[in-house]
Amino acid sequence: MTRVSLISSSAELRARMRPLTGDTAFSPVGVSAVQFTGAPPDVLIMDCRVDVAMKLAMVGALVESYPATGVLLVCDRPADLALDALRVGVQDILAPDASIEEFGAAVEAIHTATQNRVRQFSDVPDEATMPNPALGRVISIMSPKGGVGKTTVSTNIAVGLALREPGSTVIVDLDIQFGDVATALDLEPAHFLGDVTRGAARYDAVVMKTFLTQHRTGLYAICAPKSPAEADAITAEDVAHLLEMLRAEFRYVVLDTSPGMADPTLAALDATTDLVLLTSMDVPGVRGLRKELDTLTTLDVRPETRHLVLNLVDPKCLLSLSDVEATLRTRVDLTLPRTRGTVHSVNQGKPLLESGTRDPMAKQLAVLVDRLSVTNIASKRQPFWRRGKKEAAA
Repeated sequence: MTRVSLISSSAELRARMRPLTGDTAFSPVGVSAVQFTGAPPDVLIMDCRVDVAMKLAMVGALVESYPATGVLLVCDRPADLALDALRVGVQDILAPDASIEEFGAAVEAIHTATQNRVRQFSDVPDEATMPNPALGRVISIMSPKGGVGKTTVSTNIAVGLALREPGSTVIVDLDIQFGDVATALDLEPAHFLGDVTRGAARYDAVVMKTFLTQHRTGLYAICAPKSPAEADAITAEDVAHLLEMLRAEFRYVVLDTSPGMADPTLAALDATTDLVLLTSMDVPGVRGLRKELDTLTTLDVRPETRHLVLNLVDPKCLLSLSDVEATLRTRVDLTLPRTRGTVHSVNQGKPLLESGTRDPMAKQLAVLVDRLSVTNIASKRQPFWRRGKKEAAA
């Protein structure tokens, strides 16, 4: 039998809900920090007709502490609270004059949905949680050091994919301390990475999507926290869990990672299907990428595709492409030229692939987007680690 509790200061509502709740109805003042003395209810009915902000905060804390408890809200104008209620984890809203039969049906629907959600995110794998071949592609852009144009490349890849397939792509700023995807896309987000890794958004994809920031091209973005201090609360486990949810909702999940191999980046590598390794045309950058390649080999990281990209290529540079490939001991898949148009696009917060310019950098970025698109996955050459063995043998 479904266990139902009610929090309400209304004696009339407590009496009317007694067929559903029995004696488990409380006044708000009797519920401190949303803690239950016994087993938590399967469904909590929250009377939100007064002290709305406090009640919604209470629901948010409850969902955080008791993810297996569903929440039904009671308020006079359900439509007015719908979005705020959804974001804190409320699963349905009814007006106080709804019939007891309507309340009963809502309670059972919420209980069923909550049980399904708990099973979906259980740590114990079963047939329902086995890997889904229809999951989206996770495209990670990595570099051993900063200042190589990684965010510029990441945002252009994301915009390019979003323009080809509207609504298909989300970009996640995994440089969680100093990420600048928001600036690169000229966004002013209201919500950030921390908002989608806790509370109801952690367990419900519908709630999670309400925290995404939409770009003018149709791209969705999850931006880095506003301050490094806020980033401390985001763990590698949070990142892994978020990517699992995003892969089920989007065809492309583009990750702008932090320089090096911080814990969130390592968590992202486990989910990565397409790896873009980026460096600039200078000795420190090339040597750093060589070390990163060696580390990936040691970790046995084998995404389905790997693209080695050399950025900021300048014919006046003392290094040549052959010098770079000799140091890396593998070939470079794509070169991106240093152009004035790139600088202008960065300063304007408008990616080159959005503006449709004929800049040489835009042309090469379009080639990279084409190689990463799902339509080309089946026709891609053999996996890179086999190619590496073949090249070494030659």
